[in-house]
Amino acid sequence: MSAPTPPLPGALAELAPLLDHYGYLAVALLVLLDNCGVPVPGQTILILASVYAGAGHLDFAGVLLIAVGAAALGNSLGYLIGHTGGRAFVHRWGRYVLLTPARMERADAFFARQGGKVVTVARFVDGLRQYNGIIAGTTEMPWRRFLPYNVLGAVLWTAVWGTFGYVAGAHIGTVYHTALRYQVWFAVGLGVLVAALLLRQVLRYRRRRRAGTDASGERPD
Repeated sequence: MSAPTPPLPGALAELAPLLDHYGYLAVALLVLLDNCGVPVPGQTILILASVYAGAGHLDFAGVLLIAVGAAALGNSLGYLIGHTGGRAFVHRWGRYVLLTPARMERADAFFARQGGKVVTVARFVDGLRQYNGIIAGTTEMPWRRFLPYNVLGAVLWTAVWGTFGYVAGAHIGTVYHTALRYQVWFAVGLGVLVAALLLRQVLRYRRRRRAGTDASGERPD
C-alpha cells in the first residue's frame, strides 16, 4: 500500500501537480530539457519523483532509469547544438561577450585536457549542468571522449539526487533546505577552482609569450 506523500517544501510543492498528472513523462521531459540548455527544474523533479517512489507512488528503478537516459540524451543534444552551430555563433557574436579568438583557443586547450572532468562534475552545478554539453561541442571535444563522461555524469547525478529524495522521505523539507545550503557552498568552491585553473592557464600563456618574445630579441609590449 502507498504511504501518504510527505509535506513538500517550496519548489517541490509547486511541481507536485505536474508530477501527479504526467508521472514519468514529466521526469523525462524536464530532465532532458534541463540537460540541453533549457533552464527548467530537472533536478527538482528528479528529487520529487524519488520522494514519490519512497512513498510507493512511483517505481524507484523506473525513475532512475528514465532520469539517466533523459540526462544523457539531453547533454548529447546540447553537444550536437554546440558542435553544429556553436563555433559559428562564437565567430559571429563572440566579440560582444568578450569571447575573443585567443580566449576561445584557451578554452579549447582547457577542454582538451580537463573536458572529461568538467562534463562529469558539471551536472552538480546549476548553470554548468544546462550548458556543459553545448560548451563541449563548441570546443570540439571528440564525441568518443565526450560520450562516456556524459553517461558517467548522468549516472552519478541521478544516483545522488535520486537516492537523496528516496531516503529523505518524510523528512524531505528539512533535508532539502540543508542540501540547498551545501549545494551553494559546493558551487562556490567549484567556481573558485575553475577560476584558479583559468588564471593558471592565463599566467602560463603570458609566460610562454614573454619567453618567446625574449628569445626573438624583441622587447615585450
